[in-house]
Amino acid sequence: MGDTALIIIAVAVAILVLFLVILIVKMMKTVDEINRTIGVVTQDADVLLKQADTLMGKTNTLLEDINGKVATIDPLFTAVAELSDSVSRLNHTGNTFATRMKSTASNAGKATAVVTLGRGASKLFTKRKKKAEEKKK
Repeated sequence: MGDTALIIIAVAVAILVLFLVILIVKMMKTVDEINRTIGVVTQDADVLLKQADTLMGKTNTLLEDINGKVATIDPLFTAVAELSDSVSRLNHTGNTFATRMKSTASNAGKATAVVTLGRGASKLFTKRKKKAEEKKK
């Protein structure tokens, strides 16, 4: 009976070893595939990093160019703002002047009417005075 038990244990150990060998072989294939994938990803990452570095360099060059152009036209924007302010002040002054002229014209019209009335009264007074002098003679 002891020999049978040893044979059963030996067969069980052999089956266990066989399953472990199969498992280890599959794991080695998986590890090899992982290593290949890591290699491909590393190469792709290197390419992407080089492209990103080139893109960043071109972007920096473009930004420097834009900053230079903005600095060049910045005085133009300042001049346009100052011109706009001047035109606004000129417009305000023109409106004020027109309002004063309208008021002055209205007052001048009234003054003209008074002067005309005064002249008419003066002529009438002069005519009456002459008639009075002629009657005395």
